[in-house]
Amino acid sequence: MASYLAAQVSDASHREVVGPLLDGQGPSGVVVRRGTVLASWGDPTRTEMAFSATKSVLSLVGGVAFDDARLRLDEPVAESVDLPQFGDSHGHAITWRHLLDQTSQWEGELWGKPTWADAQSTREGTESAGGPPGQGWAYNDVRVNLTALALTVVLGRSLPEVLRERVMTAIGASGGWSWHGYQNALVDVDGTQVPVVSGGAHWGGGLWIGALDLARIGHLCLRGGTWAGRQVLSRRWIEELWTPCRAKPNYGLSWWLNDDRTVWPQAPRTGRCARGNGGNHLLWVDPARDLVIVSRWGADVERLLAEVSGAVSPESPMSPVV
Repeated sequence: MASYLAAQVSDASHREVVGPLLDGQGPSGVVVRRGTVLASWGDPTRTEMAFSATKSVLSLVGGVAFDDARLRLDEPVAESVDLPQFGDSHGHAITWRHLLDQTSQWEGELWGKPTWADAQSTREGTESAGGPPGQGWAYNDVRVNLTALALTVVLGRSLPEVLRERVMTAIGASGGWSWHGYQNALVDVDGTQVPVVSGGAHWGGGLWIGALDLARIGHLCLRGGTWAGRQVLSRRWIEELWTPCRAKPNYGLSWWLNDDRTVWPQAPRTGRCARGNGGNHLLWVDPARDLVIVSRWGADVERLLAEVSGAVSPESPMSPVV
């Protein structure tokens, strides 16, 4: 993984990896329809790094804070947490929505990594450098790590603990997943040093999880936040996850939206996804087909999405979902 990051993911500067790494073990995946596993390949229980698919799981922890009335999406973050990153005039204008839909346009350094060092901001970004929050979008791991920091403070606990207690245990996930931060990523919460996880893997860390557990997360979202009759996350939050961002209509709250077929042109426009490492790690959710697809280290992911989706007819609006 160290050599892979150096060749494929790490940015042109600040290349030092500061979080743990997990070597990849090859392709795996699963297809789930109506809650039933129809197909799998490789070992779908094997843990792999999730790369930027971690960002979409981070947004689920944001949903826990939202459901507990600890944050309001369009309220400035500075009203909920006391952090220096939100202390100036630009920081005061950043809302939780700006953090979660990657439009904060925050500039600074966190855990030794400056925002400008993330090359994805220029490869994919549409931001206006130094512009006001909400008016420009950029895919930036440093800013996502700022989101993780703010959520850690507002919840007062490490995010893996919150995710395990409030989501993963409720959906019957295995004990094989874990979530990691950088070696120097800590924040003081009431006198205790709490680790802060990372939202991607440019410099190591992030979510490590198997395909089946990712599929469970997808099924939870597909069901509007319910699992076995229990409301794990509010339906309102799932709707927010998949509401298009004004500055980037094919992006919601850290989820990709295929409405205009710009994410995966050959796949249905009804799909939403968490994806990392250029789509090599993917969680695909299609509510219209009651379909979840997970692919790890996939070589031709768009073809997988197109062919599986083509074999499944969209649900009739009047059909019962079981």
